[in-house]
Amino acid sequence: MTVTLMWEAAAAEGRGPELLAWAREQSRTLPGTPLRREFLTAPDDRVLVLTWWDVPAADRATGLPELPEPAAELVRRPVHRWRFTSVSVEPGA
Repeated sequence: MTVTLMWEAAAAEGRGPELLAWAREQSRTLPGTPLRREFLTAPDDRVLVLTWWDVPAADRATGLPELPEPAAELVRRPVHRWRFTSVSVEPGA
């Protein structure tokens, strides 16, 4: 089963590039190797990290490494986290 971990943080004013660099570095130190990592940015210095993991169904809710909370001065609110289970993959146009 493939589980996608979604991590989203809003950087403190003007610190988006620093938060992105921090998230990239942290993702390299996670235990285990995800199937894929993707880094995205959005307006207002938001940073999104997606990691895909191949895990047994029993481990879907636990046992996956999460990115930690950044230092308080780097973000303007707590990090948001979600877990998704892949249902299907369909080709694009």
